[in-house]
Amino acid sequence: MNENGKAENGSFNNRPVAPEESGEGSPYAPENWPQKGDNWGWRTGRRITPAGYFQDRYLYLPERLNNHSGSARKQHIFASKLAVERYLKANFPEADLGAFFSSFTWRIPAVPYPSTNAAVPLKQIPAEQSDSDTEAVRCKAGNKKCTSLILEEAEKYLPAMSCDICCSEPGFCRDCCCILCSKMVSSAYGGYSFIKCQVKNDEGVCGHVAHMECALRARLAGTVGRSIGLDSEYHCRRCDVRTDLISYVNKLLQTCDTIDSDDEIRRKILNLGACILRGSQKADAKELLRHIELAISKLHQLKCGTNREDTWMPDDSLTAYSTGLSDHDGDVMEATVHGSPSNVRTGEESYDCLSQSLKFEAEVDQVLYALKKSQEFEYKLAEEKLQSHKTYLQNLYQQLDLEKSEYEGKNSSNSYLLSHAIRKRKEQIGEEVAKFEVLKKIANGFGKTSKDILKEHFDVEITD
Repeated sequence: MNENGKAENGSFNNRPVAPEESGEGSPYAPENWPQKGDNWGWRTGRRITPAGYFQDRYLYLPERLNNHSGSARKQHIFASKLAVERYLKANFPEADLGAFFSSFTWRIPAVPYPSTNAAVPLKQIPAEQSDSDTEAVRCKAGNKKCTSLILEEAEKYLPAMSCDICCSEPGFCRDCCCILCSKMVSSAYGGYSFIKCQVKNDEGVCGHVAHMECALRARLAGTVGRSIGLDSEYHCRRCDVRTDLISYVNKLLQTCDTIDSDDEIRRKILNLGACILRGSQKADAKELLRHIELAISKLHQLKCGTNREDTWMPDDSLTAYSTGLSDHDGDVMEATVHGSPSNVRTGEESYDCLSQSLKFEAEVDQVLYALKKSQEFEYKLAEEKLQSHKTYLQNLYQQLDLEKSEYEGKNSSNSYLLSHAIRKRKEQIGEEVAKFEVLKKIANGFGKTSKDILKEHFDVEITD
C-alpha cells in the first residue's frame, strides 16, 4: 500500500465507516493538495443506499485554505462534486480536476447495519446520484413518507449538524420522529402539528422535529414565564436555541384557508395557534391572537347552526391576518359572537383540555409576574422611605451633638438659648423616632399595614 492509501493494484483501501463519522485525507479526501500539509477533511451523512454506500458525504477545506477564504470561524463545506468543481475553477483555474478527483474516492462504504436500521435519513444534498435507479434511500424509522426521502436540488440545503444523542437511537429519524416523544410526526395538512428546527451553526442545520403539542406540554413552546422566559417562541431541546413562532402561526392560518370543509381540523389548528400566542407580550402576537379567537368564534357559530357563508370567510379574515389587517377588518369584528373576543375562550375552547391547561399556565405565570413586579415596587418604595428617614435621624443626632459641644464652650449669657435649642432638638428627635417606629410596621407587608400609615407615610392610597 502506498502513501495515498492505495493498494498495490491502484485501488483504494476503502474501509467501511459509520454514519456522521469524520476524518482527514485519503482515502476519502485529498492529501497534500494544493500544497504539502493541506489535508482536506471529510464527513459522512446518515442516509445509506441499499448498495451500502452513503448517499450524503461532505468535503471540508484544509485549515490554511479555509482561513484564506475569509471564513476562519466558519468551516467551508462541500456537499457535492459540483460544489467542489466550482470552488476549484474559481480559485485554482489551472488545476487538473481529473487528477484531483482521482486522488481520493468519492463513494464511501457504510458499516453494515441490521436490515431494520439499514438507512439513516436526513434532508440533505445528495452527494452523488446513484448509477442504479433501485438505489433508493430508506428512512431509519421505516417511514415511507419521511421528508428525507424527497431529493431536492443540489446545494439547496446545508448538511445537518452531527448528533450522537437521539440520532444514535435505533429507529429514530430526526426528520420524522419527535425529539420529545420519539413518535412519528404527520405531514397531513401541511405538517401543521410539528415544527422543524432550522437553526444553523458551523456544522449545518439542527433539523430535529417536535410535535408542537409535545413542546407546549413540556413548556418548550408558547409563552412561558419564570426562569424559562419564552414569549411565543420554541426552544429546541437538542441545539438549545430559540425560534420565534409568529411565522409558524401565520402558516397555520394559511393552512386553514386551504381546508375546504373540515371544520374540526380548522378548530384544532386554530386552537393550537391560540395556545402558542396566549400570554405573549408582543404586539403582533396579541393582534394575531385576537384574529384567531374571532375565527374560533365563527366556527362555534357554525356548530350552533349558523350559515357557513356567514361564518367562515377566509378571503377577508385569516389570509389577510398573516400579513396584517384586511380592508374589511371592521366587517369581521361585526361578525363576532355577541360580546367581546373573550367570549371565545368560554365557548368551544372550554372543551379543549390542552388549550385550557396551557391557558391556566399562562394566566398563573402572568399573575406571578405581576405579583413579583408589585412586590418589587413596594419593596423599593419602602426602602426609599426607610433609608431616607434613617439618614434624617442620623443628621438630627449629629446636629444635637454639635449643639451640645457649642453649649459647653459658651459663656453663661448664651447658655439659656443653647439649652432651649437642645431641648427642642431632643423633642424633634423623639417625634421622628416615633415616626420611624411607625414606618417599621411596613415589615408586615403593605397588605397588613394600616391604610392610614400607607397614605400618610408612603403616599399609597388603598380603596375598597
